[in-house]
Amino acid sequence: MPLDFTAIDFETANSSNASACAVGLVRVRDGEVVAQTGWLIQPPPGHERFFELNIRIHGITPEDVVDAPTWSAQLPALASFIGDDVVVAHNAGFDMAVLRRACEATGDDCPPLRYACSLQVARKVYRLDSYRLPFVAAEAGFAEFAHHNATADALACAHVMIDVARRVGADDVEGLAVGAGVSLGRIDPAPRTPVLAPV
Repeated sequence: MPLDFTAIDFETANSSNASACAVGLVRVRDGEVVAQTGWLIQPPPGHERFFELNIRIHGITPEDVVDAPTWSAQLPALASFIGDDVVVAHNAGFDMAVLRRACEATGDDCPPLRYACSLQVARKVYRLDSYRLPFVAAEAGFAEFAHHNATADALACAHVMIDVARRVGADDVEGLAVGAGVSLGRIDPAPRTPVLAPV
C-alpha cells in the first residue's frame, strides 16, 4: 500500500476543545503532497468567545469568522476531503478532541476515522531538545512555515510523517506506525440511544 494520508490541524477560539475557528487539511498520496486547503469556522454556539491568548497565538479574531461557515455547515467538506484516509496531526489528541467536542456541541455525527500522532512518532524517531512542531518540522527538512496557521501546520505535519516513513523504511501509514513503535488511534461512531415508540 502507498503512503497515503490526510494531515489536519485545528485552531481554537478559546480553551474549549469545541471552539474550532480554523482548520487546515493536506492530502498526501504515495508520499507526496498533492492537495491542501483550509478555511475559517464559526465556533459552535456557546463556544464562540475568543480569548486574547488564542488571538495572540493564531491571529484569528471574532470579526474574521463572522461570514465563515458554521461547524455543521463545513463538516461535510471536511469529511469529504479526508475520505477514507488515516488522519495525522501533531498532538493528535488535541485535534481529535476538537473534532469530537465540536460535533457534540452541535449534535453532528462525528466522522469515524483512524489517526496517527506525529508528536508521538517524532518522540520515537528523532532526538530533539523540543518536540514542538517547528523543531520537529525543521528536523524533517521543513524549516520555514507560518506556525499556528492551520494549513501551514498541517503541511508541516505531513512533511514530518513523510520524512519518518523514509527513515523507518515504511511504505504506508501502518508500516510507519510499526516502524516508529506507535499505535494508530480510532474514532468510532457514537452509539445511538434507541428511541422507544410509545406503546
